[in-house]
Amino acid sequence: MPDTAPVIDCADPASFPHSVLAERHPALVRKVQDATPYGPEQRRALDALLHETLHGTVEAPADDAWWDTWNARRYAGRSWFSLPFLAAESCFYRQLLRAVGYFGPGPWQGVDPFRPFKLAELDTPEAAAELAALGPLSEQPLPDQLSALLHGSLWGNRADLGFRLQSTEGTAVDSPLVVDDSDALLPLLTGTAPDPHARGTGPAGRTLCLVADNAGRELIPDLLLVDHLLTHGHFDRALLHLKPYPYFVSDATTADTLDAVRHLVAAKTDAGHRLHSALSEGRLTLRAHPFSCAPLPYADMPADLRADFASADLTLMKGDLNYRRLVGDRLWHPTTPFTEVTSYFPGPVAALRTLKSDVVTGLTPETETTLTTTEGRRWRTSGTRAVIQLRT
Repeated sequence: MPDTAPVIDCADPASFPHSVLAERHPALVRKVQDATPYGPEQRRALDALLHETLHGTVEAPADDAWWDTWNARRYAGRSWFSLPFLAAESCFYRQLLRAVGYFGPGPWQGVDPFRPFKLAELDTPEAAAELAALGPLSEQPLPDQLSALLHGSLWGNRADLGFRLQSTEGTAVDSPLVVDDSDALLPLLTGTAPDPHARGTGPAGRTLCLVADNAGRELIPDLLLVDHLLTHGHFDRALLHLKPYPYFVSDATTADTLDAVRHLVAAKTDAGHRLHSALSEGRLTLRAHPFSCAPLPYADMPADLRADFASADLTLMKGDLNYRRLVGDRLWHPTTPFTEVTSYFPGPVAALRTLKSDVVTGLTPETETTLTTTEGRRWRTSGTRAVIQLRT
């Protein structure tokens, strides 16, 4: 991967990363304190973390091997606002989990501080409406179903947009998709495109990797997409990569996945029962690699994770954080080719991402000019624009 673009950091008070540290993280600490009746010890630790991130320097606990494993101890003693953005967020969430006693030992060991928010998303009228849309969707031709599910997965908690089967064509101003490689991606999903890597010719058949992003309502459309691809024989097995423990506020873990499957089963959806069976039979396998919680780009992935991705016929990277790690959290010029910055990846890879941070690649000069002229930099971070990008 080229490394000519500057790494995104948090130093500029007018920047989006600075606002995350100065505004979003304090709001999240208060939200965690309100959602769970932590005791005085945990509350004091959360208050101390908040003061440290706003006014102090990074403290890397001596008894936490995470800081050594992922070379994060080099940030100790520095202002949080001087860190690379990806590192600052990763270190903050690691320290938040430590503050609430997640890593134990003790009564709060393994208690996800974000789980109340994740579960609440599943029990909303919007979530019920999205599941109700599955009935009419099942009556559509299979290509239309797949296209709708793909866009549902892309938009996450705006998944209802995907189920409407609306056109996504248009200019950079009137289309939410600023890059759309779905015409090339859909044949790869169905196995109808020539596969130069020929991974799916062995006895195991075709394998899909899906690297999940968020839990709750955003994980449901990911699971529905996987169910469709398995049910209709487009892939013989799927690997779902999750976080081994809570990471960023809503990142999906194994527990979150089981909650989502149970939700689909309780809603009496056929997909819920099929996903339950696929897990039991090993056609859907869960992965939770430690690197999924590392403050590093995928270019630095360890050999065993690289081998897992190399074994797949296609890897789908979901969401903003995975995109940042896939292309490198750098201030690329938006026209930098996506294929260039992902050339290191060990197999075909597609990104399904709504734009919620500064990094972006693969735009045409015309699109970049139009967006910047009409919206300034807001289009990069507002979550109203998205990309479907593919590198075969």
